[in-house]
Amino acid sequence: MQLSGTPGTGKERPENLAERIYQQLKDDIFEFRLLPGDRFSEGEIAARVAASRTPVRQALYRLQREGYLQVYFRSGWQVKPFDFAHFEELYEVRIVLELEAVRRLCERPKDEHSDALAQLERTWLVQPEQRLQDGRAVSRLDERFHCQLVEAAGNREMARLHAEVSEKIRIIRRLDFTQSPRVAATYEEHGEILAAILLRRCEEAQLLLKTHIEISKAQVHSITLHMLHSARQRSTQAAAVKP
Repeated sequence: MQLSGTPGTGKERPENLAERIYQQLKDDIFEFRLLPGDRFSEGEIAARVAASRTPVRQALYRLQREGYLQVYFRSGWQVKPFDFAHFEELYEVRIVLELEAVRRLCERPKDEHSDALAQLERTWLVQPEQRLQDGRAVSRLDERFHCQLVEAAGNREMARLHAEVSEKIRIIRRLDFTQSPRVAATYEEHGEILAAILLRRCEEAQLLLKTHIEISKAQVHSITLHMLHSARQRSTQAAAVKP
């Protein structure tokens, strides 16, 4: 188990300290410094970040509520193992919600929700030289693109559920943007989806959207397995050289 650690200043407000520890641990999980299955105690985290157990416990329980950690009575905490069957189910829910959102958008008059679609046009229907190249930035924009489509459909409960699903799959979904070809492909695919919606070609837009999500899902599954394997190899090698 590897953890990043930034000692506190001793002057941070308790809520700020808990937030910093939460973000730090979440980043460790996302970057595979904390691997699925790794176990640790509150005391280990507190020593690493130079903080008391109270803000550490607050951060850990927040990560547990979000589904990243699980706690065992008397035996500490564990990073939840990857459950690819669960991710598959979440992607299925996401596809259902987004396809329905596209249907609703295509059935409405062109002047309705024009502001939301115009904003997406300004982001995605741009010349190649205007496209962002930073994978992390494009990952955030990609998630926002899909959330905005559902929000524009006008059902707040649909949008809330979709946002929850997006949060749960973010840990693997973001990996799609670690490779430059996928960044470029995302711009192309989003542009095609938007164009079909603007022309009210519902079936075409739905097919493009579903294909786009399925390709991304397959890509992140492969990348996740590779990164987990590499991280475990590094962890094993590091343990072997310790005195």
